Amino acid sequence: MTMPPNTSDLAPSRQLKVSIGGIQKLSLVDYPGHVAVALFLSGCNMRCGYCHNPELVLPERLAPSIPVDEVMIFLKSRVGRLDGVVISGGEPTVNEDLPELCRMIKELGFDIKLDTNGTHPDIVRGMVKEGLIDFIAMDVKGPLEKYVEIAARPIDLEAIKENVRLMIDSGIDHEFRTTIVREQLEVSDFEKIGDLVKGAKRFALQHFRTGTTISPKFANYHTFTDEEFREAQKIMERYVGECVIH
Repeated sequence: MTMPPNTSDLAPSRQLKVSIGGIQKLSLVDYPGHVAVALFLSGCNMRCGYCHNPELVLPERLAPSIPVDEVMIFLKSRVGRLDGVVISGGEPTVNEDLPELCRMIKELGFDIKLDTNGTHPDIVRGMVKEGLIDFIAMDVKGPLEKYVEIAARPIDLEAIKENVRLMIDSGIDHEFRTTIVREQLEVSDFEKIGDLVKGAKRFALQHFRTGTTISPKFANYHTFTDEEFREAQKIMERYVGECVIH
């Protein structure tokens, strides 16, 4: 990371249409190879029952928004000490001024990792083309025929496929990941998931863990057994460069 020549005047010239619902001031695990800050943007166009961030998703429970200028002041204080910013959610791409927020962060010299559900490939493509993103992580909810059920919202499946190919073809570092709820997915589903993300660098199989979730019924749901995780991993290893279990 190189320090920019001038970091003295990076406050937004107008009120950005970005809702920052939370900030993690130090993360060693969210951005591979980086010591990072994580920003959590509010708002989401999905309602996945297993989601652990209802305060970033449900309109009636949204966390108070942190002013962008306060976040930028904090980031400026970390120039030279941290090297990455993770932009997560919620779903960051539902925020109209996400690209402008990324421009401001880039002016400080940070690398940016974007976490997305893949529903707005046009926004992602524009940011990739402009050089605003250095790493992209996308949640793959399941095989395409189960997307609407898992996301609990109408989903443009063509947009999902487009975002997947955009990530793989961009040359940018990337990771796909699936949170596994046994009541929603079967091991055999990973043949179709693998075909969807064929050629990807990295795929993560994530344990579903109970706790605070958007849907209360998920308190009684389960994840795969260790054996089932290994079976799914073997399937995915035929399609992607690396498959890990989290």
